[in-house]
Amino acid sequence: MNSLNIHIALPVVGLCLLIMTCTADKKNCDSNSEKQRVETAIHNSIGWAKNKDIALLYGVIANDSNYVEVHPDGNIVKGFQEFKKAEAFWMSPDFKAIRYDIDDLKITFSRSCDVAWFYCILDDINEWKGQPANWENTRWTGILEKRDNNWVMVQMHFSFAAD
Repeated sequence: MNSLNIHIALPVVGLCLLIMTCTADKKNCDSNSEKQRVETAIHNSIGWAKNKDIALLYGVIANDSNYVEVHPDGNIVKGFQEFKKAEAFWMSPDFKAIRYDIDDLKITFSRSCDVAWFYCILDDINEWKGQPANWENTRWTGILEKRDNNWVMVQMHFSFAAD
């Protein structure tokens, strides 16, 4: 092979490898099993409350200082330690999770398939001291990161549409 052929062949081989890598990443991200794992983590981050399975909740929330959660009232939870402070409320016998419904769930993956973001509409039906304590028709967005082969929430944002 002469030097002209090598100069042409190397970029072509490089481009082919890049296309194969991007295609492999995309296939990995598009797999139904990976999407199902993300969807399960999303459901676990809200569904844990029915049985007060705090270990399930803590298994899907990023256990670090970068975790962020924004509530409709403007409250912002920064970091896992601050997130854990709500445990007294959730585990109180006065709090009872009734059910939740997730509609219009859309999940998107990063090219590297180690980050996923989502959007949905949430109805979170609960009681506090026997009285309704619901978040209905709530816009819920979030970001999950794949860490040690597990999907964990790194950010959640809840909001109500303004009329």
